[in-house]
Amino acid sequence: MRKSIFALLLLVITAGGFYYYTQYVYKDKPARVRELDESIRRENEKLIAAQIIANELKQVTRLIEGNLAQSQRDSLAEDASLPFMNQLTDILRDHDIDLEVIEPKTRKSYPTYVATPYLLEMNTSYKSLVRFLNDVEKSNRLVTLDKFELSSQVKQVQAIAKKEGLTTKRPMSIELSTLTLIKQK
Repeated sequence: MRKSIFALLLLVITAGGFYYYTQYVYKDKPARVRELDESIRRENEKLIAAQIIANELKQVTRLIEGNLAQSQRDSLAEDASLPFMNQLTDILRDHDIDLEVIEPKTRKSYPTYVATPYLLEMNTSYKSLVRFLNDVEKSNRLVTLDKFELSSQVKQVQAIAKKEGLTTKRPMSIELSTLTLIKQK
């Protein structure tokens, strides 16, 4: 019985001490501090969003600077840019695409930019084509896809797809253009 009374007394003292500690020694944060914590959290979220936007703007600025020519006679705006064609063939090789023809067309001049079209005839699967276009889009040149053409009949494609799936290479023709921005005076 003594042990029970002693344990009960010890429990009451511990509970009382805990109550005293939470009420008088350790107080909750004042309301003003909680408001400031919430304000800091919101400002941190804004800072992170601003850093992401700033990083994307740097990439856009780099892309524009890399495609900005002083005039229409600048080497960047010339017909058939050899570095771009080398970059294209490297990307084609990386995705196991059989290039039949790569033919630069006559450039088209506009007041604010120059478009240099290229015709590519190739044999590739749809999967490789999508990967190729994705890598071209990520390149350091501004590129637009002007025209896309499959050289097979629907019934042929359906028959091949049933037999061999979508991994079979098919003849395709793509016309894309590099865009070179002209610096305004």
